[in-house]
Amino acid sequence: MSLVSPFPHTGGPAGAPISFEIYPPRPGVPLDRLKETISALAAADPRFISVTFGAGGSIGGRSLEVLRHILDTTDVEPLAHITCVGNTYGGASALIREFLDAGIRSFLALRGDPPAGVDPADVYLGDLESAAQLVQLIDRVQAERTPYAEEGVLPGAVRVARREDVQIAVAAFPNGHPRSRHAHDDIDTLLAKQAAGAMFAISQLFFHADQYLGFVDRARAAGVTIPILPGIMPITSPQRLKRVLELTEEKLPSDLAIALDVEPTPEGQREIGIAYAADLARNVLAGGAPGVHLYAFNNHDMVLAVLREAGILTTV
Repeated sequence: MSLVSPFPHTGGPAGAPISFEIYPPRPGVPLDRLKETISALAAADPRFISVTFGAGGSIGGRSLEVLRHILDTTDVEPLAHITCVGNTYGGASALIREFLDAGIRSFLALRGDPPAGVDPADVYLGDLESAAQLVQLIDRVQAERTPYAEEGVLPGAVRVARREDVQIAVAAFPNGHPRSRHAHDDIDTLLAKQAAGAMFAISQLFFHADQYLGFVDRARAAGVTIPILPGIMPITSPQRLKRVLELTEEKLPSDLAIALDVEPTPEGQREIGIAYAADLARNVLAGGAPGVHLYAFNNHDMVLAVLREAGILTTV
């Protein structure tokens, strides 16, 4: 699969490109359950499955273990998250090289957020401070690792061939990053990531289609040309909504919050969350989104139910 080419948009939900995000289990927790989820997600034929960065083991830790499993057991492109948090150029270079040596060719470059209560000066270590720098570093490490390739032409003769490119995605923030300095800061930052070599963006979650579509319009007007995938998360309980808002600092979606609070049963709340996410997916696709990226919470049942209800999947 090549992620460089634009995501095709079919003009309707059926067959729209999809992708998923999962996270590695904690150290010591077996991968068995996650392997089942990966198999179920892969059967939906996503463009890629991204794996958030988790500690433990080698430099790449459990993230690399999950990425290798996707690479070895499915036909889906695994996409590795890398952040600036706690990383220097040297540390990030070693991590990128480990991923590349394992066969990973797709990355999501993130600045990352410091843990709650931690001084940013303690996690941004001075020489790797932005996602744009990380985009450039990923490409540089690949260029140094594989500066060129050779292919045979005649017996005893070779010619230099184009080296294999890495595929680099970045984050976008439809409602603004919590630490944005002004209204246009997030688009300026996305432009910098594009200039650094990013090939597409994945949006932070949002709760109303016009938030994503309006952001895309503003980004296009400012000169952003790379595809911007909408990131959608099914919220199926008041507790999960509260936790997500704490992590993202997004504004409370009152319509979803009220609906979840009124419904007393977990089954009913699950149906509300799935229907809400499916409606969001249909609306952004109708507005021109190039696909849908779903935050799976390592639960394939919910995101596949969203895709079925949205009319994107008909066979899984």
